[in-house]
Amino acid sequence: MIIGFLILLSCQLVGEVVVTFFEVPIPGSVVGMLLLLIGLIVVGKVPEGLRLSSEGLLSVLPLLLVPAGVGLMTHFGVLSEYWGQLLIALFVSTLITMFVVAGLLKLLSKEKLEEGER
Repeated sequence: MIIGFLILLSCQLVGEVVVTFFEVPIPGSVVGMLLLLIGLIVVGKVPEGLRLSSEGLLSVLPLLLVPAGVGLMTHFGVLSEYWGQLLIALFVSTLITMFVVAGLLKLLSKEKLEEGER
């Protein structure tokens, strides 16, 4: 389990270093997650320690969202000033996400059906 946490923290550290070095306007944790995804694709499976660590973190995920909620309340004045634009952005991004997921589901289910016919 410690190895799993070490993998997660290493990916985040490398992501932070990449963002700092290349001055990319993306959070380092997101770059770290992409690096972790690439590593898992290359390996082809999830190591047991990483799986256990990830499941442990997922069980307390609601607690990790509390600081974000506090941040929203701290900047309530800004949010109330731009509520219309935020509502439009949330609506459009939700629609885009739904269409992308539907397209992927259609594409992947068609490939799965073609594999089953073989």
